[in-house]
Amino acid sequence: MRENITSLICAMIFAIGLCVSGMINPSVVIGFLDVTGPWNPALMFVMIGALAVTTVAFKLILKRSAPTCGSAFHVPTKNQIDKPLVIGAVLFGIGWGLVGICPGPAIASLALLNPKAIVFVVAMLIGSGLYQLRQ
Repeated sequence: MRENITSLICAMIFAIGLCVSGMINPSVVIGFLDVTGPWNPALMFVMIGALAVTTVAFKLILKRSAPTCGSAFHVPTKNQIDKPLVIGAVLFGIGWGLVGICPGPAIASLALLNPKAIVFVVAMLIGSGLYQLRQ
């Protein structure tokens, strides 16, 4: 139960950060990706900030023997670049570039009842469900 509450709080902080930074607005993302038009560097600053915080936090947190709200850290062990990883990254990049929405901001945008976000999340859930059926 404690892990679920912690996860919920972290998700809410993440969603607030997405809203404050403007990342739930697809035009901000497309403005960053469109280097031939009126370029918007906002996403670059969000990425740099996230990278800085994550780099420091991971170094500090992984020095602990166990997480505060769990029994063990769940760190990826796979370190090989394989075909499914590349295909997934390419599909993600194409989708993100075409519509300017990725999963986190889309879920946060649901609170605004954004029709594009609703369609995106429904399609994402269908895709995830189809993947699970394949397993």
